[in-house]
Amino acid sequence: MAGVAFLVFVSLLGLSAVRAEDPYLFFTWNVTYGTVSPLGVPQQAILINGQFPGPNINSTTNNNIVINVFNNLDEPFLFTWNGIQQRKNSWQDGMPGTNCPIPPGTNYTYHFQVKDQIGSFFYFPSVGMHRAAGGFGGLRVNSRLLIPVPFDDPADDYTVLIGDWYTKSHKALAGILDAGRSIGNPVGILMNGSPGKNAAGKDDAPLFAMEAGKTYRYRICNVGLKVSLNFRIQNHLMKLVEMDGSHTVQNDYESLDVHVGQCLSVLVTANQEPKDYYMVASTRFTKYMLTATGIVRYAGSNVPPSSELPAGPVGWAWSFNQWRSFRWNLTASAARPNPQGSYHYGSINITRTIKLASSVGLVNGKRRFALNGVSHVETETPLKLAEYYGIADKVFKYDSISDEPPAASATITAAPNVLNATFRDYIEIILENPERSIQSFHLDGYSFFAVGMGHGKWTPASRKTYNLLDAVSRHTIQVYPRSWSAIMLTFDNAGMWSLRSELWERHYLGQQLYVSVLSPARSLRDEYSIPDNTLLCGDVTTLPKPPPYV
Repeated sequence: MAGVAFLVFVSLLGLSAVRAEDPYLFFTWNVTYGTVSPLGVPQQAILINGQFPGPNINSTTNNNIVINVFNNLDEPFLFTWNGIQQRKNSWQDGMPGTNCPIPPGTNYTYHFQVKDQIGSFFYFPSVGMHRAAGGFGGLRVNSRLLIPVPFDDPADDYTVLIGDWYTKSHKALAGILDAGRSIGNPVGILMNGSPGKNAAGKDDAPLFAMEAGKTYRYRICNVGLKVSLNFRIQNHLMKLVEMDGSHTVQNDYESLDVHVGQCLSVLVTANQEPKDYYMVASTRFTKYMLTATGIVRYAGSNVPPSSELPAGPVGWAWSFNQWRSFRWNLTASAARPNPQGSYHYGSINITRTIKLASSVGLVNGKRRFALNGVSHVETETPLKLAEYYGIADKVFKYDSISDEPPAASATITAAPNVLNATFRDYIEIILENPERSIQSFHLDGYSFFAVGMGHGKWTPASRKTYNLLDAVSRHTIQVYPRSWSAIMLTFDNAGMWSLRSELWERHYLGQQLYVSVLSPARSLRDEYSIPDNTLLCGDVTTLPKPPPYV
């Protein structure tokens, strides 16, 4: 194994994407099927080195992450790194629009650098419905000593992966969707791979331990497919300190809504009677109630937790008001590239407004989801490779949607959905949700300012309600039912980037697009050249490689 790691290291030395003095972290991951029974039903899951969930990546800013992935499944496979910006390096993003999947029985080595994104993230499989089978894990980026964080070092640092779970296999779920039906409601909720109790109703062993008087960091990520969750810890307040890689103003909360694809960090002080306490994750905005628990044990405790779980909040207004309380911590020290991370983002002139409205309808008699009337279809040749090799017109059309949604009665078209953005333009994106269920959207390659939300349809007058001072810079934003959310960002990261619904049923059935950001210079200043180990597929397999950037 050490020899493999050495060869990988040598083969990557030639890449100009990193500086030699930045540390390397090497991983070898064997991706296999295995049987798990988190809800009492044996089912096929995706394991990483035999683990479910997968191993936690514990890195520090500017670390080079080198992960040699061996695909031992019977299907092509990819990992994506939710929230890691991959600056100038969409080659490592791991989405089907940027990378050829790893064929069964082969391996591929990801190589990327985590820049100044101090915070909490996760990875997951991005092909088909693999996300429903596991293969996910936490990814934390710690601060270098030169960059102080706005709180004292915690006594320990814990990752809590919460999410809904189905007992059907990912292949069965994909078959249901391919037949034009819905996968329906999840069967349960998991916390770090377990609902918290066995079939007999007995609690699992404690997940975490705390010593009285000490403060701990909990990183909570919603890695599920469909449902927003509320997280709380029995009898303990949580001090919010970070979300999606940005430090926040430090307010205390009894519970926090975490929407699909989002991560946040809280500090919890062990200031209660030394005993066991439940962590609780429960469904939000659903007619049914599903709950997972996990135990936190005070050192030396032999007292079980109270059976009375803390109640979760009710209603949309509570959640919306909580979102309004989130603020960016403008006093925290960290790199803030201008203007994407500028303190003054609210004073930058908007060069383009894009309104994206979600919709659902039938295409050829089967259910599809769309953005502005187009339901994305994956291509045999990844969009990024087609663009880089100069055959984009053979694979897709740019700007297959307009910047304004079509009429609600418009039919849905199934096609590759690619939006062209001008390099370094400052753009406002309005996400409109005319439906009765909550949605969640994520953008790869960037963090954006979540400046506003409101009920009904967005109008230019809605800008008067924007937070143009200290909106949190993040990568995933919820859109409440029959409401809108507004984000702003500078498209200064060249590449092909996924903008997608994080609700994977909707994603699988087309509610996604790719944003093409081309640098006019086509130089290493703005984007790295294609790595030598890039997998090729589709129409570029036999084409000569374009000359590298200089």
